[in-house]
Amino acid sequence: MRTVLVIDDNPAVGTALDLLFGLREIQVVTAQSPEEGLERLARDDIGLVLQDMNFTADTTSGEEGVALFRAIRARYPDLPIILLTAWTHLDIAVDLAKAGAADYLAKPWDDQKLLASVENLLELSNSTREVSRLHEQRRRAHRELEARYDLRGLVFGSEPLARVIELACHVARADVPVLITGPNGAGKEKIAEIVQANSAVKSGPFVTLNCGALPTELIEAELFGSEAGAYTGANKMREGKFEAADGGTLFLDEIGNLPPAGQMKLLRVLETGRFERLGSNRERQVKVRVISATNADLPAMIRDGRFREDLYYRLNTIQIDLPPLADRRDDVLPLARLFLRDNPLAAGKRLGEDAERALLAHHWPGNVRELRNTLQRAALLARGDSIGAADLGLPSAPAPTAAAGNGGDELDRVSIEAALERAGGVLAQAASELGLSRQALYRRLERLGIKRD
Repeated sequence: MRTVLVIDDNPAVGTALDLLFGLREIQVVTAQSPEEGLERLARDDIGLVLQDMNFTADTTSGEEGVALFRAIRARYPDLPIILLTAWTHLDIAVDLAKAGAADYLAKPWDDQKLLASVENLLELSNSTREVSRLHEQRRRAHRELEARYDLRGLVFGSEPLARVIELACHVARADVPVLITGPNGAGKEKIAEIVQANSAVKSGPFVTLNCGALPTELIEAELFGSEAGAYTGANKMREGKFEAADGGTLFLDEIGNLPPAGQMKLLRVLETGRFERLGSNRERQVKVRVISATNADLPAMIRDGRFREDLYYRLNTIQIDLPPLADRRDDVLPLARLFLRDNPLAAGKRLGEDAERALLAHHWPGNVRELRNTLQRAALLARGDSIGAADLGLPSAPAPTAAAGNGGDELDRVSIEAALERAGGVLAQAASELGLSRQALYRRLERLGIKRD
């Protein structure tokens, strides 16, 4: 959409700009008063406004232009506005640029400079509209997920996690084993809970076992139970996890740490539904849906002879890959706010802007678990109502103000290029992450000579 609204009481200005922009196939709509300009904005699909600063012959104060700018900005906060001003209004134009004007040009304008500014801002405006459309589409899809399924209170904002949730809910009602892969602390157990909560056995028990937290000699007793006297210290009969999960779901975390003997017996149970307690020769029958999870490379472990290939295929009827938090940056702030809201120590406290920038800039090698611990520590250490980057124990990210000196420019360049890369080159998304307006980011790109693909 390449339509410019020119608001100027001099018809010759509109005619001249129509001819100029026509060379670049940019459509021009004109209005000769602030009132007419606001009417055209309400009626037409406008990508950019070019407005004069003065509309009456008896005054050169620029008050009419200021009032028009503020009215447009209040009604259309994302619409780029270029000010056309006489030299007597340059100080006003500078103040309005600080208030969000995209650019200001003195009359008579330089054609090439005006064309370059208009084309860049139209491209930015169209990109912003597309990003807004995609974000609204994403929010609508997320709301539909939350309305259709039991997400066990999961908070999310990223598209990668939304795809994981959708897959988990889709396969939940199929009575097949599910293998969830992903790094430590990413939330694999929460995904397993979502599968259980939307399954045909959602009313049954949900039993968990961390296969990496027990000595090898106790794994079988934990899985299958034991009779009194089955091993030293076994003073009474003990029910295993399979019995406890009968009619429901058994979640086996860190399945890659299951020892060979446990792997063989687990395979048999998956195939037959039958097992024996340690110290007993009586078979028991159970109906259990098994969900397993691992951060290990199971195919590599199979090649090394450390994991049974037949067990892998039994566990892996459906595989759900959970990405790390570093690849789900839209989840960081929603999760951080949730952790603060749920923490009694954080009552009345909120994240400051520098804290939000620091959270978004951090790589999160410990994933959601690290984020939760970081917010718990910050809630304890923060002395005021606002939590800062220092309270989080994270380095401050560059502030959204122009850095002074060449060293500041280089820091700016690194931050901007990293944000652009994470945003896939979408300026509006990068600007939001950096805490800048789109216009401010565009000016900084020009100043630093950063080229966009």
